[in-house]
Amino acid sequence: MKKLIDSYRIEFLESLESLRGYSDLTIKSYDESIKEAFMYVEIVEQNGQIVFNLMPYRIEISSLNPKTISKKLSAIRSFCSFLNENGLKVVLKSDDSLKVAKTLPKPISHKHIMEALSHANLKEKTVVTMFYTLGLRISELSSLKLEDISEEWIRVLGKGNKHRDIPLMDSTKELMDEYLTTSLSKKFLFEQNGERLSENSLRYIVNKVFKRVALKVTPHQLRHSYASSLLNRGAPIVDVSELLGHSSMATTQIYTKLGSALKQQNYNKAHPLCGIGK
Repeated sequence: MKKLIDSYRIEFLESLESLRGYSDLTIKSYDESIKEAFMYVEIVEQNGQIVFNLMPYRIEISSLNPKTISKKLSAIRSFCSFLNENGLKVVLKSDDSLKVAKTLPKPISHKHIMEALSHANLKEKTVVTMFYTLGLRISELSSLKLEDISEEWIRVLGKGNKHRDIPLMDSTKELMDEYLTTSLSKKFLFEQNGERLSENSLRYIVNKVFKRVALKVTPHQLRHSYASSLLNRGAPIVDVSELLGHSSMATTQIYTKLGSALKQQNYNKAHPLCGIGK
């Protein structure tokens, strides 16, 4: 698909000169913006249309001057209009305005999480593992009912009373089953005195587990680690957004940001010189 898009790019640049009379400098600027963008833009085919997801690219250039960002995105929009005019059905995704959060929660490395789990008791290990392997909000884990847990999925009640299904790893299910054989839970996964375990209690458990390895960690950071790990290993952003229960994919991108592993992967796929000499 990218080869096809690239052939249209050359035609587009020629049209800028012949039809619009753009200067060589302006054409060069358009060319650089388009080539740069398609190192990051996700391209998928849906319902007979080609969808360009701009979000990875927007995150990549988010630290630039607003005017520069606007010019780069304008070049992409013009190119997509050209593609549509020439018979390709192209739709831009994540082309709306985006506010980038000033601060982002830092993910915890897999190594540190596993080290902390090695010092945890069964209940603590289950709590931390649920956050890390399911990406749950603290309110979602607190209210998770036994009836919503199956062999391969859990059904979560998220924000806005919206349900979503999240895949359940075999190892997480085994750990959960082991915990349930020792607990007195009847309605909720985690209970205390017949009531669901409070959010403060869950937060305290996470803090206590990581304090043993000299780290200060919150449940939200474990959710962030879950999302970042999926993205860094190539999971489609739209899938991660659904798993997190975000109403907008823009929220997912602000929340997770793209790690260096994904950037390197995209670069290796996109640049023509990558792989030469191997």
